[in-house]
Amino acid sequence: MIVESNVPLQPYNSFGIVARAQHLARITDEADLVALRADPQWRDAPRFVLGGGSNIVLTGDVKPLVLKIEIKGLRLVEDSPRAWIVEAGAGEIWHDAVEWMVRSGYPGLENLALIPGTVGGAPVQNIGAYGVELQDRFDSLDAFDLETGRSFTLDAAQCAFGYRDSVFKHVRSGPNDFGLSGRAVITRVRFRLPKPWKAVVGYLDLERKMEETANFTPSAQDIFDWICAIRRAKLPDWRVLGNAGSFFKNPTVTPEQCADIIARDPKIVHYPMDDGSIKLAAGWLIDACGWKGKSVGNAGVYERQALVLVNRGGTENPVTGGEVMTLAKAIQTSVYERFGIRLEPEPVVV
Repeated sequence: MIVESNVPLQPYNSFGIVARAQHLARITDEADLVALRADPQWRDAPRFVLGGGSNIVLTGDVKPLVLKIEIKGLRLVEDSPRAWIVEAGAGEIWHDAVEWMVRSGYPGLENLALIPGTVGGAPVQNIGAYGVELQDRFDSLDAFDLETGRSFTLDAAQCAFGYRDSVFKHVRSGPNDFGLSGRAVITRVRFRLPKPWKAVVGYLDLERKMEETANFTPSAQDIFDWICAIRRAKLPDWRVLGNAGSFFKNPTVTPEQCADIIARDPKIVHYPMDDGSIKLAAGWLIDACGWKGKSVGNAGVYERQALVLVNRGGTENPVTGGEVMTLAKAIQTSVYERFGIRLEPEPVVV
């Protein structure tokens, strides 16, 4: 294991924000984590885990030791009558892993195609799109405890998945608290892909694709291709226009709250949830407040999708984390003043 100093982080965050890591260690296998903990210089040092950098906003240089997770590997570990169990290293690019599974005949994650980031970041955020969440296809994961130096395995219940939430986003606050933020490093993730496979096509965009193509029994590959086309039409490629994907969570309200909003804004986009609550489209709320296409400094709201904040300064004059957060707070204020709803950011602010 080699610890590098004064490492530029602009290539390692999808917003393209200029920042540096005072020290960075590249983690290519669990042995690197063991060595890190055994080294007296780094054993007790504050740490920051970095995967694909697709869900962070850097507001300055990073002083904690950055652990850049680069653990690779894709393999089928079990093929039973009920499911395929596929394992992926935490450092694998998420989209590449999904594509490999679909092309290898292990369908189930195709609705989550083209989501930026790495496999290790997926359970932290409990990523989801087009009717599927990670928890729907999750089997278990391996992680390393930086405090005890021990490896451990968690199932879905132990991960405490919620909407864009998991145990990995919470700090342990007491002896009976299982929060793992800042403590655990995910090394490998296993997915349970059910048999027989069943297409998830309940979203309007996918229904339109079926109508356009007259294909009402799509394969997993068809859905994968459709999702990629839909996302590319709506969302900017972070390699061309820096961004962190969807910047705000879609808020949930009671049916009574939704009815009150509909009375004032009949066109609001909303989706009934299984628990009786109503999910509102954050992008619609932001657009209704007039933010689409607007900017604060070099931070802007994407013209095609108001839920995405972008880096308008490119690589030559890149956006700062401060500009991104100033824009985000202004949007939050507008939405609250008009709808009485507080939008919650998805990215981690560092």
